[in-house]
Amino acid sequence: MHTPIISLRDVHLSLPSNAGVVHILKNVDLTVHRGETVGLIGPSGSGKSSLLMLMGGLEQASSGKVDVLGQDLSILNEDALARFRRSHMGIVFQSFHLIPTMTALENVATPLELAGVKDAMERARAELAEVGLAERGGHFPAQLSGGEQQRVALARAAVLRPNILLADEPTGNLDGQNGSVIMDMLFSLREKHGSTLVLVTHDPVLAKRCDRMIALSDGRIVSQSEAAA
Repeated sequence: MHTPIISLRDVHLSLPSNAGVVHILKNVDLTVHRGETVGLIGPSGSGKSSLLMLMGGLEQASSGKVDVLGQDLSILNEDALARFRRSHMGIVFQSFHLIPTMTALENVATPLELAGVKDAMERARAELAEVGLAERGGHFPAQLSGGEQQRVALARAAVLRPNILLADEPTGNLDGQNGSVIMDMLFSLREKHGSTLVLVTHDPVLAKRCDRMIALSDGRIVSQSEAAA
């Protein structure tokens, strides 16, 4: 549990806006250990989603160092970052991000096909069954409920058995019951495959399911606490 898998050192993130440069993250130091579950909490605009995007290489730090699995992400170009993400990470977004012109099965199979896996469709079918959608593989996203779409997104994120699962408000667009089912599935997949999970949430109840909660405010980490068992 004490092997660092994600390490951020004196990380700053500033982005241009119409009102000038906005300082989104400031002096962030954070280590996430292999197999750990970490909940990022804080008010809207606190920087928690931006922090998750930095960990996933979807945003580039303005200064400081972001190491993931021993790789300095700042020296990778876009293509190399995409390959690194595909090999090591599964990402789940609030708004599902499914490809609308592909069926549920094809959405889950896509990362397998990109990785050159021979039995991509068979493995995708098995992964859909894992999230209770064995009968829905031929449906397009628009034919699925929000909860079902997020299950497809979970299956897609987990199908390559990533070292790291990143989840940005995965229940944000779902009602309480569907949200609870999705969280149970997310933690179950993490446990089954031994992934490290970093989760952004507004919900303190969800955050308390993690090993550790990290609170952000105004772009800074303001507290860290071990979650109650």
